[in-house]
Amino acid sequence: MTKVDRRILKTQEALKTAIIELMTEKSFDDITIQDLSDKANVSRGTIYLHYMDKYDLLDKLIELHINELRIRCQSVAELDFVTGSIVWTEYFEQNYSFFSTMLASKGAPFFRSRFQAFLFEEFQDEIDVTRGKNKGLNKDLVVQFVASSYVGIVEWWFTNERPVTHQVLAEQLGTLLERICE
Repeated sequence: MTKVDRRILKTQEALKTAIIELMTEKSFDDITIQDLSDKANVSRGTIYLHYMDKYDLLDKLIELHINELRIRCQSVAELDFVTGSIVWTEYFEQNYSFFSTMLASKGAPFFRSRFQAFLFEEFQDEIDVTRGKNKGLNKDLVVQFVASSYVGIVEWWFTNERPVTHQVLAEQLGTLLERICE
């Protein structure tokens, strides 16, 4: 495995932090490359060495978090929903500034739809409409319901500045998922 220069990692991290901080101050559309340059304390040219534009930067940041959630999802695939949910809510807590910006403030509206599409994909294997209480229901409808509900609850949690601990959130989300999916 090749080692990435620490300066590159430091610059990329500064730019990711800068975009999140700027998005708490103003809408993404109003952020300029100069704003990013000033906030991250790098030249405009340096930004273009790493990203095509601000959209590419945000896209890569979103993809980083979605991929991490995917990895965490795979790591808890064999666990029940309550136990598995704690892994996600811990990640939400650890990355509060990113998720709260994306879901509860002036964040990018397309993050919500990407997050929901990711959840739709993840819940596909969890929903069985051939037996039990979901028998005969339209699978896409049920999966869309679960994914939308999950996004809505996480969004509520951030919008209301975490009114319950991430452990309580995990426990209750997991319990609700068990009721719907099993």
